[in-house]
Amino acid sequence: MSSRHTDDITDVPAVGADSPFRQKHVVRDEAPQFVLPLVVRIEKAQPPARTDALQTAARAVLVLLSDERARGEGEWAEAVRDWQDARIRKVVRRARGAEWRKAQTLPGVTVHGDAAEVRVFPPVPLDGWPRELARLQVSGTDLDDPEPPAPAAPGLPVLWLNPGLDMSAGKAMAQAGHAAQLAWWELTGAERAAWQDSGFALAVRTAARERWAELSGSGLPVVRDAGFTEIAPGSCTVVADHSALRARL
Repeated sequence: MSSRHTDDITDVPAVGADSPFRQKHVVRDEAPQFVLPLVVRIEKAQPPARTDALQTAARAVLVLLSDERARGEGEWAEAVRDWQDARIRKVVRRARGAEWRKAQTLPGVTVHGDAAEVRVFPPVPLDGWPRELARLQVSGTDLDDPEPPAPAAPGLPVLWLNPGLDMSAGKAMAQAGHAAQLAWWELTGAERAAWQDSGFALAVRTAARERWAELSGSGLPVVRDAGFTEIAPGSCTVVADHSALRARL
């Protein structure tokens, strides 16, 4: 099994014109493969809480997608298009101290949670990582919540984790990012703008076991993992529950 958290999502229709699901699966497989790097800051003395890190990673993906540099003729736009034309792989690595400071010097955006910090970078070729990021470790992203997360506020978009899967924090961060991206693709321009205006407010929670079948079969966006790491191919990992999408069911 590869040590990378390289994931993709399959077979989920999308409304957004920028969605790769408007193309056949085989076309995406034949395209050059890119990866979206995310780096989470994990200092030994003060690691972030797991849920905070997951939510910050999901928001970081949305911040990248909505950034002017990633759209139109922006400097990152071609890389983002190439990435979305193929499998939308995401890799989560960890950094601290000098490693984190070096990561800050590369083009990207740092997103802050309650205490978590995640830096997202424009997509890179699967085998073309910047040296400063390629040296960072994937392992060691096991995080805990000091206390059980409170219920999500009413009306807040929720990314529901599959209660039957045991994922490392790094794996779950990548999956939450996928779910946020699926929701983004299915929203209208006005709905995207409203979400952006909120700072991409969202919650990541583990679904109750008795609710998972209903959520995953509801018609809301579902992340289906490619099975590169940790879990079996085709596993449903996260459901993106956004009020605008639920209203269209």
